[in-house]
Amino acid sequence: MYAIVDINGHQYKVAEGKKLFVDHIQNAEANQTVEFEKVLLIDNDGNVTVGAPTVEGAKVVCEVVSPLVKGDKVLVFHKKRRKGYRKLNGHRHQYTEVTIKQVIA
Repeated sequence: MYAIVDINGHQYKVAEGKKLFVDHIQNAEANQTVEFEKVLLIDNDGNVTVGAPTVEGAKVVCEVVSPLVKGDKVLVFHKKRRKGYRKLNGHRHQYTEVTIKQVIA
């Protein structure tokens, strides 16, 4: 059984026991239970339920493993040729690591 869920504007395929890195969730603490109710699709062993826009009464229960995880560094390089202009900038995106405990359909 799996589900497609909308978390902070991004869609993820979730199943029980799976670990996910989602965009940083404000005020999340370790071992805290979080519920997401924007379930877009549920596949229960071939029985597919598609929401319009969400599935009624469905939710995904998660446990926060690590509230703040930094992703890989992304380098952004700007250059204008023949002008001597070069600028290097970088950032590391912040994620929250969650484990899927239960998919309720």
